[in-house]
Amino acid sequence: MLQNLIHYGVHVLVPLFVALVFFKSKWKMAFLIMMATFIIDLDHLLANPIYDSTRCSMNFHPLHSYYAMFLYAFLLIPKTTRLIGLGLCIHILADCLDCLFM
Repeated sequence: MLQNLIHYGVHVLVPLFVALVFFKSKWKMAFLIMMATFIIDLDHLLANPIYDSTRCSMNFHPLHSYYAMFLYAFLLIPKTTRLIGLGLCIHILADCLDCLFM
């Protein structure tokens, strides 16, 4: 229960905090863009079973691979992709925390 609270708290509250603090004038759009990065969880549909509470997503699912993480970090550099990169990196951080609690 606490693990899920932390996991989804990081997924939602950290992007909200980042949007409110660093993108004050356009915080709603920044928050929505970062939340849209949840789309990387579609790679869970490739797994069998689709959901396994004992499985760590890191380097198991293609969009949670170390290669993908490198790309997400690279997206932080250009201003035009920074919000997408932030959302993806925060998402990966939340999933890493989940793996640590296993």
